Order: sequence, then C-alpha cells, then structure tokens
Amino acid sequence: MTDLYIKHISSLLGINQWQALHCVELLEEGATIPFISRYRKERTGGLDEVQVGQIKHYYQYFKDLDSRKAAILASIQQQGALTDALRAAIEAETDSTALEDLYLPYRPKRRTRASVARERGLEPLADAFLALKADRPWDLARRYINADVPDVDAAIAGACDIIAEQISENSKVRSVLRSSYIKWGIVVSRQSREGAQNAEASDNYRSWFDHREPLSRIAPHRLLAILRGAGEGMLSVKVEADDQRNLDRILNIVLDGRRVTSRDLNDIIVGAVTDSHKRLLHPSIENEVLKIAKEKADISSIKLFGENLRQLLLAAPLGQKRVLAIDPGFRTGCKVVCLDAQGNLLHNDTIYPHPPVNERISAMRKIMEMVDKYAVEVIAIGNGTAGRETESFINKLALPEGVRIYSVSEDGASVYSASEIARQEFPDYDVTVRGAVSIGRRLQDPLSELVKIDPKSIGVGQYQHDVDQGLLKEELDNTVVSCVNSVGVNLNTASQYLLQYVSGIGPALATGIVEYRTANGDFTSRSDLLRVKRLGAKAYEQCAGFLRIPKSANPLDNSAVHPERYALVEKMASDMGVSVSDLVGNEAMCARIDLESYVGGEVGLPTLQDIIAELRKPGRDPRGEASEFAFSEELHTIDDVRVGMILPGIVTNITDFGAFVDIGIKQSGLVHVSRMPHDGRGRAAIKIQQQVEVKVVSVDAGRGRIGLSLNFVQ
Repeated sequence: MTDLYIKHISSLLGINQWQALHCVELLEEGATIPFISRYRKERTGGLDEVQVGQIKHYYQYFKDLDSRKAAILASIQQQGALTDALRAAIEAETDSTALEDLYLPYRPKRRTRASVARERGLEPLADAFLALKADRPWDLARRYINADVPDVDAAIAGACDIIAEQISENSKVRSVLRSSYIKWGIVVSRQSREGAQNAEASDNYRSWFDHREPLSRIAPHRLLAILRGAGEGMLSVKVEADDQRNLDRILNIVLDGRRVTSRDLNDIIVGAVTDSHKRLLHPSIENEVLKIAKEKADISSIKLFGENLRQLLLAAPLGQKRVLAIDPGFRTGCKVVCLDAQGNLLHNDTIYPHPPVNERISAMRKIMEMVDKYAVEVIAIGNGTAGRETESFINKLALPEGVRIYSVSEDGASVYSASEIARQEFPDYDVTVRGAVSIGRRLQDPLSELVKIDPKSIGVGQYQHDVDQGLLKEELDNTVVSCVNSVGVNLNTASQYLLQYVSGIGPALATGIVEYRTANGDFTSRSDLLRVKRLGAKAYEQCAGFLRIPKSANPLDNSAVHPERYALVEKMASDMGVSVSDLVGNEAMCARIDLESYVGGEVGLPTLQDIIAELRKPGRDPRGEASEFAFSEELHTIDDVRVGMILPGIVTNITDFGAFVDIGIKQSGLVHVSRMPHDGRGRAAIKIQQQVEVKVVSVDAGRGRIGLSLNFVQ
C-alpha cells in the first residue's frame, strides 16, 4: 500500500503512520483482526480490535480505489486526453467521489444536448463565450449558422448547452456545491401521489407527510425511515438549497475573478449557469448528498447493530446444565425437549396445557416424568406466543427443589429451525423440535447457538434491511469473530459452526477439525491441530491462542497464552523454581514476577502484561453468570397495563431513538431516548438482555404502544 494511503489512514484514525503501516503489513501477511489486536501489540503500538478493523476496512477501500483509478486512467488514455497534470490529480486522490468528479468530463455518456451541439460545430463558440472573447456574441454566433443551425438563437442555445454541461462536470463546482448542500440543505418529505391513493399503506409514514429538517442534523433513524417511505412509493423526498447563493458560487468559479464587459455576454453566461444548475447540477448533487447522508446513517445504524449484537452474543451462559426446553404454543401444543449438559437431544414430546385442547393433567404428568427421568436442572421457556401462559403453568408444578425456570428469547429460533444447519444437526426431526432445542441450547451457551443464525434475524438491529448490506455484513462478521475469540472456544466440544469463527480457521478447516476429532478422539494438546488435514503453520499461528483444551497435560493449553510464548512462561516458572502448573492460577506468585527482566526481541510489556493476567485467571469467561428473572404476575395483555406501574422487564433492542423492553406481554414497551440513563459519551447506559425496572408513562392500546421510563425514583 502506498505512502499516500498510509498517511490518509493514520490521519483518519488519529494514529501514527508506522502503526497503520505495520497493521497493513500484518493484514497482507494473512493475520486476522483478533490475532493482530491480541498477539501483535508491540508491532502495532497496541491498536485495539476496533482500530484494526477500521484499518482493514480502509485497506480494502483503497485497494478497490486503486483498481478504479487504473480503469479510469486506461479509459482517458484511450481517448488521448490523459495529461501529466490529470494523471497526477487522479493518482493523488483518496476520495472516491472526488475521483469520479475528475473522470466525469471523460466518462463515456449517452447522447446529450451538449453532444448534439458539438456535432453541429458549436464548441468553438462555447469556448469563445467562456473565454470572454465575444463582446458582440450575436455577431459571433452568426458565423456558426449552417444546415443544422438555422439561426443565431439556435447557435447560442447550442453553445449554452455545451457550457452548461462543462460547468456540471467541473470538479471544483461540484465540490463547492456538494459542500453547500451538505451544510445548508433541507430535507423535505411529503406524501406522494401514490401514497395518497393508498392511505392504509402510507399511514406508517404519517409523521413524514410534511417534514422539513436540515440535512446536516437529521437523525439516522429519521432519514432511513423517510428513504424507506420513498422507496416504497409512499413519500416524495427532495433536498432544498439556497439556489441564488449557489448560482453566485458557480458563477464566481466560472468567471474566476474575470469581469464581463458585455451585457449580452453576461446574460448568456448567467443563463448557461442557471440552466446547468437547474437541469444538471441540482438533480445530480441532490442525489449525491442524499446518498452521502444515507451512507452516514447506514454507518451509524450498522455500528449500533454491531454493539447490540455483541451484547447479545456475550450474554451470560448458564453453563453445562441438564435442560428441559419448551417451545410454547396454543393450538399446536408446546414442543418439549430434554437436553444433556452438552446440549445433546435426549428426548422430545408434545404437551397441550392450553386451550383449545387443554390437556393439563396429561401435560403435568409428562413434565414431571421428564424432569425425574432426565435429572433436569433447569427449564427454558420460549418467550413467544403462549410463553407467559406456559411459564405460569410450569410454576404451578411441584418441581424438585433447585430446578430453576428461565424465559428465553425466541428471536431467530424459527430461522435456525428451518436452516440447512438445523437439518444437518437434526435430519430426523421437524422444525418444531429443532426450535425447542435451539431455545434450550441458547440458555446453556448463547454464543455457541446464536452463531448458527443470520444476525439480521436475531432482532437487535435498526433498519437492517435498508442499510448497505456489504457494510452490514462486514460489521456483523467482525462482531461475531470478535466475540467468539474474546471468549475462547473449547476445541473438544465446539461445533464446526462455532469453530469456523475462530481466528484463521473458516468453514473448511472447522469441518476438518471436527472430522479429525471424530476419527481420533479428543485433542490432547494444541500441537495436535497440526495433524488436521490442510491446517498449516500459518493457520495454527492464527487460531491456537483462541482454542482451549481443559484436560490438556499442559495447563497453558487451556489459557489465552499463545504457544509461541510457552517457552517464555516456562522460563518464568523455572526462574522462580516452580513448575508451570504451580505458576498457573497462583496470583501471589504471578505478582512477584519482574516483567521488565523478560522484555526483549518481539516481546514487550503489553504482551507480558497479557500473559500475567492470563496466568492469574486462566481461561476466565468474560461473560459473567446467568440469573433468573420473573415478569409481573399482574400482566397478561396490554389491557392490564396502567400508567404509573413499576414493572420488571428485559431490554430486547436498543436504537437511536430509544430501547425496547419486554414486560411479559405481546407488545414490548419503548423507553424513549430522553427517558433512559446515558454514560459520559452520550450512549445508552443499558445493555441488551439487561434486567431492568421500568415505569409506565403512556399506554395506547388501540395502536399497541406502551411508553416506558428508566429515569424514575420509587
């Protein structure tokens, strides 16, 4: 990557050029984001995952930009129009929009009014007008009358078409105008004609039927809502600007400090500028700035989606418990499955404790028999249709002491149950059984189960189907990879679907690892990985530190200490006169190690500090512990909700405009952004799946809307 791009990346991210350069070098060597941020801190100056991810994004952006530059240079060269100055300008550009501005005059285009005028020989006349060498423009125009140009008016009109197009392709004009629209433009949305004819469909966008807001200040969720309405044909959207102010700016650029002495020529040039602005520039720049604004809104929404997904994936696991999981239902009954502590399906059945079948006695007997036979420790109940009723039914049973009951989010469970992954895992069972298994496994280990589901189906995003799908995939993939590697993966129990997100592995190697494990039994050391087909030294370097082997003879195999640093830890232990096993987990002994004495070569204090932190608490799970939760027994439908109630709830989604909280009925409540706590950076001080207490501030049963507040004192 060129120095130009390295300098630009360092400027954008506020880091040193050498940090950006070394990070790019590592990426080009095939290193992953988790590996770079965890095990190459000395080389990058301690860049974190977010920074490394941004550098990777810009690295790909500039690779694509270089490819585009090459295509543009070849096109202009083929036209015989490539000058040294133009080449230098193109090669020095770092912004794709500005690059396209430079190319615009040379871009092959369809037949235009200007191209017709050029064919009729009017370009010299246009050049003379622009050069201000036509004090008597009407007399000069007469020289261009021919078979295709019948009179002076036609000649001047054709010349003005050429001037208008040249102005619209002027990179400075476009840059100035674009900046003006971004800074001062007003987004205006109204109900469209189609929307007026389809009142029911357009009612969702009633808030935007007569909306005006500065483009520079419009919130991402509002812009995306407006653009969605426009995309569905329910709204019309435009950007209003100060036309006269912009016309003056364009004219100043065109004249470049020159004075027009001829009034007739001045009128011609002003007319061409006005036509260029109205017919060519405004529609083009309006589309561009809306696109730019949408890109910013996309990035904001995608970032929020990523943060929500991270919180959901890192939700506390219950751990290896024997689970009875229930996918509730009314007419079709409740599908029940029993899982062992590793999540393997042991048994499935269907009970009908609710109307219309209402076989409560039989359902009670079946549940109690399953709890006893499979030594059930916890019961997981899906929170969808009939979830509260099923929870109430289970709570009335005389369950053995210690059996705990949990409500589990069903978001995405139906998507998983119908997926190819689910069919591969449970080819002999239908979607209802698979859905119940997913609910139970999600309680045991949310991360291991949720990686099987498309993140867009989990329900923690904002306008996820409207944003740039490429950027969304990049963010969500990075988030899943980050979460999996920050937690670490048990090499002997992880599914291939979880293993594929481990640094350096991917789907093919994940399958190879599982096949090796099936054929040869459990891995006994990390070095056994090198026996897996097609898993070479590079992949081993990238993945080894993130894989755990709890029963390995070497305790470091169950830690985040990378194998490349085993010898260093062995030296630390030797210097203290103890074994590695004695050192691991001994905080007092770790505290006595003089880190400075081990600094050298590629090992600096950052790596040493990470090693000591891991030796103190090897394999520590950063996710915490799951806790029980119960909704209010007062609520069954929205009709039971009253203003002023204080209710327990679970945060299910966080958006730019507020947070949605499940209070145990069909309709989630909304905590507006103004009614929630924020941290010092203006971000919501709550998390997905957080258990909270909320106060009801409004109820609209007709529209199914409940307003809640987190800012209250009991």
